[in-house]
Amino acid sequence: SCGGLQNLLQGLSFSVRYYSKNNHLQTLCLHSKIKQSKCHILCCSGCINTQMTLPAGSILPWRFFSCKGGTKIPSKQNQTSSRVEAELVYKNLLKSERENWNSISARYKVMTKRIKEKIEELHTKYTFNSESPKIKIGNNVYFEENGCIFLSKAGDVDEENIDFLFSTEDLGFSGAFIQRIRISPDQTYMAISLKSENAEEATCVVMKLGHFPVMERVIPSVFSFEWATNDILYYTSQKNLKCQNVFMTTFTKQKLTKLVYTEQDARFFVDIYCTKDRHFLTINSNSKTTSEVWLVDCRHPLKSPTLVQARTKGVIYHIEHRKDELYILTTYGHPAEYKLMKAPVASSGMENWQLVYALEKQSKLVDLEMFSDHCIMFLKNTGHLYLNVISFVSHAIQSIKLPTWACEFELEPHPNPSTSTCYFQLTSPVHPPQPFAYSFEENNLIEQAVQEVPITLNCHTTRLLAKSKDETLVPITVFHNRNSKELPRKPLLVHVYGAYGIDLNMSFKEEKLMLIEEGWILAYCHVRGGGELGLSWHREGCQHNKLKGLHDLKACILLLHRLGFSQPRYTALAAASAGGVLAGALCNTDPALLRAMVLQAPFVDVLNTMMKTHLPLTIEEQEEWGNPLAGEKYMEYIKSYCPYQNIKPQCYPSVFITAYENDQRVPLLGILQYVQKLRQAALDHASRTSEKGNWIPHIILDIQAKGSHCDSSWEESL
Repeated sequence: SCGGLQNLLQGLSFSVRYYSKNNHLQTLCLHSKIKQSKCHILCCSGCINTQMTLPAGSILPWRFFSCKGGTKIPSKQNQTSSRVEAELVYKNLLKSERENWNSISARYKVMTKRIKEKIEELHTKYTFNSESPKIKIGNNVYFEENGCIFLSKAGDVDEENIDFLFSTEDLGFSGAFIQRIRISPDQTYMAISLKSENAEEATCVVMKLGHFPVMERVIPSVFSFEWATNDILYYTSQKNLKCQNVFMTTFTKQKLTKLVYTEQDARFFVDIYCTKDRHFLTINSNSKTTSEVWLVDCRHPLKSPTLVQARTKGVIYHIEHRKDELYILTTYGHPAEYKLMKAPVASSGMENWQLVYALEKQSKLVDLEMFSDHCIMFLKNTGHLYLNVISFVSHAIQSIKLPTWACEFELEPHPNPSTSTCYFQLTSPVHPPQPFAYSFEENNLIEQAVQEVPITLNCHTTRLLAKSKDETLVPITVFHNRNSKELPRKPLLVHVYGAYGIDLNMSFKEEKLMLIEEGWILAYCHVRGGGELGLSWHREGCQHNKLKGLHDLKACILLLHRLGFSQPRYTALAAASAGGVLAGALCNTDPALLRAMVLQAPFVDVLNTMMKTHLPLTIEEQEEWGNPLAGEKYMEYIKSYCPYQNIKPQCYPSVFITAYENDQRVPLLGILQYVQKLRQAALDHASRTSEKGNWIPHIILDIQAKGSHCDSSWEESL
């Protein structure tokens, strides 16, 4: 989804270790889901490495991961020799893993071919609803397809009347994808961000539109950008894996670029957003728990930004504007969940904030859209989706429950604030996006007709509540065929994340539909640490509460088995990035619950990572994982669940890990170490036991030369 406040909300707490670019084109982002690229380069506590500088994504030599405390600092000559030797060991290990993968993957050529063909078939079958987002300005409609920008007239469906403007290849960025588009109000200029497959940072290219578009400017290392006027662009820059500076640049005869804002606190990340009515640009400085907003008046864009409310520890807030009033989405007040408040622009301090609407208990605000006389809140409550429509004229609030199969919203990009209809799509892992609309004039929900290819599968959606160790009820969403008699013998794929207040991704995936058609059961465990039940759900699963997420996951799987949804020998667990913490922890504590585990770019060594305070991520990440250097009890708590630290000789499930050679968020060397230690533990167990039927699990690592952190499109979903 690329609309409303969703990206700002998600981006605020979104893990820098989780990023999926399935939707390349982001035409509207209050706060992009994609946070700055940051790299945890682990080093040993015994060596002083604070002065070392390495390019982003570099791998430190092997020895820096294995030194014990108190190790003497070797001489420069020994350091150089050791580094060369360590790099050779690393290269040999990488080569060995690739040879191992090539040997193993060759056994599955027939199966691979069949699955790829099936995924392609499903993608082709259901892409009719997956058009590129369109940007409508007046009578003009701009859209992107396959790296090409097109222009058409509103309502004109004749392909012959569509004008080709330019392509990424024309600009000299062959192979890059368009991440974001912003068009100046008078449509003189178009700014786009381009990102290559293996890079974390994007390049902003500004085009002067017309019959023959001309490249006006190229700005490297840009995160977010917005037009303040027809010829003034504000943008944020990324430097040293951080985003803390805001610049203004003009496209008038007198060219000017100047710094307008700098964030001094390393815990905060800066982006910019334009309010729906284009009255203000907001400069948003956010940590994971606190935020501060400055306003740039688009009528006077050269004036200095003005502060809305000074940052207050634990208070998050975001701004929209309507008729000389600021509408403030904030956690201010009790309980510390999101509320909609308002205040006059001229007196925007917290003491003047007035409550407009407060969320119900255990509700999650997914998105918010502002219109001229209405506001729509897109909500989740115990797995069900709702719309709350607030009228600014009558002050009435209408709540609408959406179809029970729906799991995710996808909003229309760039909605017109003065329109009388709000358009959006509903989807689930096994349901392609279905368009809906809400009419403000008729006060009703409209399911739009599409040329839909009927889904012939017999799929049922079941919602369960598992009782965790402390008796907290944990939601589970299950997709399965209706024939309950066969369910205990069907394979089960369990999904988990449980970090940063982020919901499990439950948008449509071709491979999920394929699994359902082939008889699989899909289960999504909404454990604490995620955001499915609001901000408190996240707080109850972070820092000193991390073990609660592990207890939740175990309770979910036990309930599924008890209710007849498969059994341990047919159960697989899937997780990506920070989700690897809970998955890897369960693999250590309760390996008998699983037959297999599938991890994508997993974060598996929390303890060593969080002990390196000189790394760019560590201080910010303490709000999620805690600080092991604050005392022995904090260190021991993190150590108690850290996957890498708790590997031991026992009968592990088989494990398949996908890693990325260019991953700057979870360095490859850490995953290589995890795999080596896990294999050794499995071999040690097998050598010590002679139980009947004893087996050695497959522990397989697929290292992708291309792509970055959790970088997977439908073509690469195998």
